[in-house]
Amino acid sequence: MIKQIPSKDLKEYIKQNPNCILLDVRTEEEWIVDGKPEGEKIGLKTYFLSIQFSDKTFNKNFEVDFNKLNLNKDTEILTMCMGGVRSQAAAELISKKNFKCSNISDGFLGNNENIGWKKNNLPCK
Repeated sequence: MIKQIPSKDLKEYIKQNPNCILLDVRTEEEWIVDGKPEGEKIGLKTYFLSIQFSDKTFNKNFEVDFNKLNLNKDTEILTMCMGGVRSQAAAELISKKNFKCSNISDGFLGNNENIGWKKNNLPCK
């Protein structure tokens, strides 16, 4: 089961679990239009790897591209998308590779439960 972490709790979570990285799985278009998280400013090395394309098709190379990141299996991967759905799917795929994954449940822009990374004034560019 994938742990769900609302973005408002991220700073405290990282303090308690410092061996985390951020994986933003949104599309390139979303990074351009909505902005990108600057996870490094809160202690999260950040990677960008789309799980789907702007036309909503699944990135068939996602797992291959993920493997190319050469991440340490001792690192917890915090996945994030726009509102928490695609990142949940990414976390499920990655966890099958024996990585510890948690999902940022409200994503970058929020959902109907929480306001998201950006509105929580977490660092963005």
